[in-house]
Amino acid sequence: MTGDARPGLPRRREPDLGDLTAFTVDFAGLVTSWPDSAARLFGQPAEAVVGQDVRDVLLTGPGQRELARRALAEVAAGRAWTETAAGGRLGGGRFAMRWEPLRPPGACGAMVLLRLPWPQPRPGWLGDAAFVVGGTLDLGQTAAEIAEIAVPAFADAAAVYVAEHLLTADEAAASRAGQGMAARRIAGRLADGGPTDGGPTDGGPADAGSLIPAGEVIIFDPGTPGFQAMTTGQPLLFDRLDQQSAERASRRPGGSRAAARYTSYLAIPMTARGTVVGCLMLGRTTASPPFGPDELPHAEELASRAAVRIDNARLYHRERRTARALQQGLLPRVPDAPPGLEIAARYLTVGSNVVGGDWHDVIALPGGRAAIVVGDAMGHGPEAAAAMAQLRSAAHVLADLELPPRQILHRLDRMVAEIAMAPFATCICAVTGPVVDPAVRAVQAGLDGPDGGVWSCSASRAGHPPPVVILPGGEARLLDLPAGLPLGLGEESFEETMIGLPAGATLALYTDGLVESRTRPIDDGLADLCEALSAALAAPGAPLDAACEAVTRRLAMHGEDDITLVLARVRL
Repeated sequence: MTGDARPGLPRRREPDLGDLTAFTVDFAGLVTSWPDSAARLFGQPAEAVVGQDVRDVLLTGPGQRELARRALAEVAAGRAWTETAAGGRLGGGRFAMRWEPLRPPGACGAMVLLRLPWPQPRPGWLGDAAFVVGGTLDLGQTAAEIAEIAVPAFADAAAVYVAEHLLTADEAAASRAGQGMAARRIAGRLADGGPTDGGPTDGGPADAGSLIPAGEVIIFDPGTPGFQAMTTGQPLLFDRLDQQSAERASRRPGGSRAAARYTSYLAIPMTARGTVVGCLMLGRTTASPPFGPDELPHAEELASRAAVRIDNARLYHRERRTARALQQGLLPRVPDAPPGLEIAARYLTVGSNVVGGDWHDVIALPGGRAAIVVGDAMGHGPEAAAAMAQLRSAAHVLADLELPPRQILHRLDRMVAEIAMAPFATCICAVTGPVVDPAVRAVQAGLDGPDGGVWSCSASRAGHPPPVVILPGGEARLLDLPAGLPLGLGEESFEETMIGLPAGATLALYTDGLVESRTRPIDDGLADLCEALSAALAAPGAPLDAACEAVTRRLAMHGEDDITLVLARVRL
């Protein structure tokens, strides 16, 4: 990222021409040209520099003579070389350096391009973290932004680790005495690609993906810097990798050579709300001055800011995972329908909620019958979901006992009265199956025909919207069943109605979110529903799943509540 275009945030300052310069050296490292831009940037005139060894006039910091030697060897072989460096006569700033062979190769030497990258380690540079980090609750992106703040402003490498037990269901499984600490690397960043076993590379920060890949879970053994930082809550300054980390690096292509370049490290715990949520690992190469005690406050401030944002993203990730698991555990993936019945269902939550108070269930019963239950506990979010979970489980058990719909609702009514989170709920229950005795094919609700219904359906509702029957050919009829009171209001009894369903007919059960809103009266919504069902099921054998999807999409645009639609069609 080279900037931040988010509204309301200040854009990062891009390097201007005053941050750039280029000069040339021969293959011995002697400066052959020194322009005004270099004189202005480093405060040394050309007459004092030209003819001097670049390692005496510029790259004078610890490890920088070796850097220049390696760079000269690469350009002599016709290859470019990129590195960052700081200290010595480069001052406190961190410079990006690129050594390019002059053309023709082997003729003259190299052009050295220097750029002063943003941000510089100056007082207040950590203020950028307040604007750049934490604009999203995505855990990976938040960690990547933290690593980007640290590199190259403060370090040549950064890795963000989060305690693994905080990212999984078993949050109590923290480190125990004598055992290691499991941590997941969420993000990593390098100032440059670094060498590989196949020779130098010029890849840039993306090469961190192969050397310190995000998503890897490792075990910090007792005594390692990562373990100490996360268990003691104190930062640790060290100058070499522990044996465990060195062995891990050696198993990656170019890992050993890359690790050899780093000679100074910091392990800083990330603590939020009194809990160590992970650690921030920083490293510097020989081209940069080693970390000093005076830099610990800067590193700790960055880790502190990072910890809060990481913990916010982690908590959001946990709550969303819990909600999704709850939703997936409560809503059946495949309806348990008997052979003579075809089922399709759709469930949509309102707004950003993952689960709500709606539920539906299909329970296969002996004799080829099925109980279909659709309900709606008052409210949204976790409270409504918790009430819904209890009601759905109870309804499933009651239906499985082959109780008639009116008795199922009566027992649910008594149960809702005892659930504090659900003052009331609406529900409709229908038990349908093939008619065995033609003498009982007496059909109510205006669905009688020359031969009556081939399937019977007993239905009862408690304050719930009425069902719709779609006859073969697409005619939709709203069934005027006795409404009843919502569950939880102490209804003494619920009426039960028997209807007949001809072959190819479809029964539609739904929740009020499909047909009612503040801007649409329920009568208009019911009319729209019948029209949508007629259009979707007009063609003989129209795919039921596609019809269910089309109807919910058409009516959902007006919805302000969770939406459930269940279609049950008698097979031809």
